[in-house]
Amino acid sequence: MVDRERLAELTARETQAYVAAHPRCAALSQEARAHLTYGVPMSWMAKWPGPFPLSVAQAHGAHLTCADGSEIVDLCLGDTGAMCGHSPAPTAAAVAAQAARGITAMLPTPDAAAVAAQLAARFGVPRWQLTLSATDANRHVLRYARHLTGRPKVVVMDFCYHGTVDEAFAVRGSDGSTHARRGSIGAPVDPATTTIVVPFNDAGALAAALATGEVAAVLMEPALTNIGIVLPQPGYLDAVRALTRDAGAWFVADETHTLCAGPGGCTAAWGLDPDVVVVGKTIGGGVPIGAFGMTGALADEVERRIELEDIDVGGVGGTLAGNALSTAAARATLTQVLTDDAFVRMEELAVRWTDGVQGVLHEAGLPWHVTRLGARAEYAFSPEPPRDGAQAAAADDFALQQYLHLQALTHGVLLTPFHNMALMSPATTAADVDRHTEAFAAAARELAS
Repeated sequence: MVDRERLAELTARETQAYVAAHPRCAALSQEARAHLTYGVPMSWMAKWPGPFPLSVAQAHGAHLTCADGSEIVDLCLGDTGAMCGHSPAPTAAAVAAQAARGITAMLPTPDAAAVAAQLAARFGVPRWQLTLSATDANRHVLRYARHLTGRPKVVVMDFCYHGTVDEAFAVRGSDGSTHARRGSIGAPVDPATTTIVVPFNDAGALAAALATGEVAAVLMEPALTNIGIVLPQPGYLDAVRALTRDAGAWFVADETHTLCAGPGGCTAAWGLDPDVVVVGKTIGGGVPIGAFGMTGALADEVERRIELEDIDVGGVGGTLAGNALSTAAARATLTQVLTDDAFVRMEELAVRWTDGVQGVLHEAGLPWHVTRLGARAEYAFSPEPPRDGAQAAAADDFALQQYLHLQALTHGVLLTPFHNMALMSPATTAADVDRHTEAFAAAARELAS
């Protein structure tokens, strides 16, 4: 539906406008190349639209200011790392106070138990461990699952995302076999050795995988998010719970991104009953942290089966995990920022964003759809919402996505570079949402003309 020559022209125009508006960011990017690969501290930052990424001078609430002085509405919010908004006052105060008292000692502080109690109340699983990221949490959980079940394999969803967990860099072939995902760098083993990939929303495929007797755990998001939002069909997650329980495999709900569904993520919002819940960056208000919670029975088994002498060399943990700074940030964030009232307002704004995008699509006659999950919403380039990750991937269009992100940025709105996601924070306003709607309407008119 989009003329490629027209798309190239529009992209060139927006690129020219972007470069003209950000000479200081361009200079800083060029200088950074002397000592930073790709000119950025982590390679994926090079994927931002335009010939160079913005250099951030400061970020507060739902806005950031770049080195050229441009103030931008931030609907990316660190791809959920700043879902609380940038530097929320309670979190910033707690971090400053704790930094003055001590940052890390490899010993617990009272904040750690308070954070665990908060997470237990929200997600309904009682026993927690703290990490530095959700990736670490997922890795640790999979080690525990294989150790306790004596089984070698993990089930993941086709086109899933679980950070840099090796077992998750796999996709499903047309014949049901497991293959390395495109772009996977230096995989330690053939992923078919460790992983069985099944389509999301396909209980039959999951049942077949579990019937092999090889599966220690099913690691999944309650709704796919990093390939665009793919919501579960009615009854699907109930089937996952029943099938894993019958097979003796762990049901691991990775709520790192789906926490947008509410204070207890999809687990609480949809009444799920997982064996393990994983959460990440959001709970620290921008300070690195992750966590995983287990049922009491599993936690007791871990304590019984892991020798104390070996507990520090078994592949679980890290000397900075549960550090004083992270736990202070998480306690303040969970008790004072990510409150029930905050989620109500965030969801209202996400509805406003969704309605605005849907209205633009209808007016422009673009055959795309928009999907919302709590405080998060995304549009994608297919008429109907996908049922699984493969359908979502097939509808993607990188060149079109890059244009739309660049066009939004030249109009003062930042979207997540990896997909068309907008996230609402407690600091986001209706005016912020409407600014995106106006920019998106301008882009849609250009594409439809």
